[in-house]
This record gives sequence, C-alpha cells and structure tokens, in this order.
Amino acid sequence: MEKPATIAVSAMDAFEKLEKVGEGTYGKVYRAREKATGKIVALKKTRLHEDEEGVPPTTLREVSILRMLSRDPHVVRLMDVKQGTNKEGKTVLSGELIPAPVVKSLMYQLCKGVAFCHGHGILHRDLKPHNLLMDRKSLTLKIADLGLARAYTVPIKKYTHEILTLWYRAPEVLLGSTHYSTAVDIWSVGCIFAELVTKQALFPGDSELQQLLHIFRLLGTPNETMWPGVSKLMNWHEYPQWSPQSLSKAVPNLDADGLHLLSEMLQYEPGKRISAKKAMEHPYFDDLDKAGL
Repeated sequence: MEKPATIAVSAMDAFEKLEKVGEGTYGKVYRAREKATGKIVALKKTRLHEDEEGVPPTTLREVSILRMLSRDPHVVRLMDVKQGTNKEGKTVLSGELIPAPVVKSLMYQLCKGVAFCHGHGILHRDLKPHNLLMDRKSLTLKIADLGLARAYTVPIKKYTHEILTLWYRAPEVLLGSTHYSTAVDIWSVGCIFAELVTKQALFPGDSELQQLLHIFRLLGTPNETMWPGVSKLMNWHEYPQWSPQSLSKAVPNLDADGLHLLSEMLQYEPGKRISAKKAMEHPYFDDLDKAGL
C-alpha cells in the first residue's frame, strides 16, 4: 500500500520565525508568520525538561486561562496549541518615548484587559512591559504570558510570592503577605504606567530589600497610620524613615489627572488601591476616544 502523499507538518515548520520579542522563565516568544495564511502571530515556545512527562502545569494553566479569556480584545487570543502556544500579537512594547495620547490609549486598554481578567476571577501576577504586546499600526494592546496567572476565590487562597517580577512587585508581596488579590496587578499597572511615560522603571530594585527601599523613598516609609497592619507582615523590619515625595518628581511629564490616577494605583493599603474597572472611569481617560478600544 502506498504511503499517503501528505505528511503532517510539524508545528515549527508551519511558521516562519521573524524575530525574538521576549524571553521569560517558561519559554521564548517570537514574532512569526503562519505560512499557510500569512497571519502574523506571537509564537511561544515552552521548554520541556527531559524528565518531564507531558506538558508542565504552568503551560496547561496558561492554555486553559487563555481559552477562557480569549474573548477579550485586550488578552492575546489562543489560536492553537502544538508544541507550544502561538498567540495573536505582534511586537513587545519597547522603550522608545511614547506620545502622551498613545500612553493614554494603551493604559485604557491595559486597564480594560486587566478588568476583564479580574472580572473572571483571574489574577495575572506577572504584569510587566514585556508581557504587553502591541500592534504598532493599530496601537492595539494585548496582555500576554498568563503562565503564572491564577484563579482566585473567596476567601482568597494563600499564594507563594517568589514568582512576580521584582520591579513591578506590590509592597504587600515584598513584605511577605500571602493573602493577596487583584490589587497586586493594579500596583504592577501603576509601575507600567510610569514607565510608559518616562521610559524608565519606576522602582528598579535588584533585591527584595532594595525594591522596598526604592518604593519607600518615593512614597514614604509606610506606618500603621497610612497602612494598618503593615508592621504585622512577615517580612516587616524597622526601615529608614522617609517622607512621601510628590509623584511629579518621578514622573514629571505626566499631567495632573494622570498623576492622580497613578497615585490611586500606588496606594500602600491594597484595599484602597483603585480597581481596574474604576480606573477606566477616571477623569484621565475623559478626553480619550474609547470607540473601538
């Protein structure tokens, strides 16, 4: 009997890799072209260790969460799962100076995507500029890399805190809180906001202690008055005493409404941090044409 004329094309052969746009703990992301359709996609290759049988839980979690959240235009759409996941999206947000109206549009889309995740009981837990994909032509933003995302329930489960990227990590996580919720993502969104405006990380710490000290120098060393319960957190120590500085010192080219929204995102007390949904209603976005976003 003759062999069939068609042979299965391997997942990698079906795509032409164009450039690497990011690399995380769990794999590399490439901008790629699907040969059959010409469609530009983000192709995520996940490493499998030789001793692993089957797909790692982080990959399974990302796939299942993407399947659930893919209806939202600001979350990457899962097209298919082969020897990795290829996801719609074009290029990682990079560090060039972004015009103020574009920052506003991207921030609105980010808040909308995060609100959608939170509305479906999902924490991202690793929001950072490299996990944001942007189509440069349409300026559409999508949230990617949900490998560390977790469903949260009420009462909120305890989470380990080693996994978040340091520069965007919320102070309650740095201080050892294991009961945290959507507010950790909002802190990250605030850090991203400042970075989109200035091109520089707001709190570029190289250790957990240095990260806290960066935050305290700008926002003031927290105490029981401004953050009830802070001194009971597991990693709390006596820290140098700094007074709060004006956010306009750190982010000088942001207007008053933007600075107010940023301050709402960087509240010390997690319960006082603005929600993603409320952030979308902030006056900062009043002059934005939200149609189509």
